[in-house]
Amino acid sequence: MRPIWTGAIGFGLVNIPVKLYSATQASELDLDMLDKKDHAHIKFLRVNEKTGKEVEWKNIVKGYDLNGKYIVLDESDFEKANAVKTKTIEITDFVMEKEIDSMYFETPYYLAPEKSGVRAYALLRDALQKSGKAGIASFVMRNKEGLAMLRTSGDVIILNRLRFAQEIRDTDELPLPAKSTVKPAELKMALSLIDQLTGKFNIKKYKDTYSDQLLKTIRAKAKSKGKAAPVTHMKVVHSKTKDLMEQLKASLGTKRKKVS
Repeated sequence: MRPIWTGAIGFGLVNIPVKLYSATQASELDLDMLDKKDHAHIKFLRVNEKTGKEVEWKNIVKGYDLNGKYIVLDESDFEKANAVKTKTIEITDFVMEKEIDSMYFETPYYLAPEKSGVRAYALLRDALQKSGKAGIASFVMRNKEGLAMLRTSGDVIILNRLRFAQEIRDTDELPLPAKSTVKPAELKMALSLIDQLTGKFNIKKYKDTYSDQLLKTIRAKAKSKGKAAPVTHMKVVHSKTKDLMEQLKASLGTKRKKVS
């Protein structure tokens, strides 16, 4: 596993040298974009708008338009803006982990200590576990400042990027039903259905089956020399009754299906 960022966790006056690793990987198939006519690869080029010629990555720089003139920036300029922030995950607060709404969660990353930070890393990890709390921190990655939550899972400290409050849309414009819409008897029946389907959460029993099915379709099409396989169309089956109580009763009488 290759680190994508190197810096330190700021925990009070304690400095913990760490490396950041991506905690996720894509599960979908890697599909290429092709020309429909001859199946040639489609390429996206970085073109100079004046000359029309392609520009290599090594010759591309970033610039800011200041009063009609571009000011070109390099990596040292970004660090000069705030050298401490660009290399430090600074914990500013501790909160109960369960208080953070999952709506704010973005990308998760693993944090692992450098050799010189092993004891301090273990101390922070164990303290987070025992307190049940998470650290709220600010950090800069790829020249963009972000908000993050530091929490533990087993032996590792996980950094979860968090959305800022202003990034979450308000629900005022949604056509939401009032709580008085639900009848007490219906609510009681719905709670019984929830109890019937309740079990311990185990993420490993949930699989991304779409990619597997798509790969089967690709292989079948390859065997048939490009001919399309028969398509099974989804049928929307409407309930025999519009009565909500009857639907709930019928649901309670249905055996639970196991997740494959």
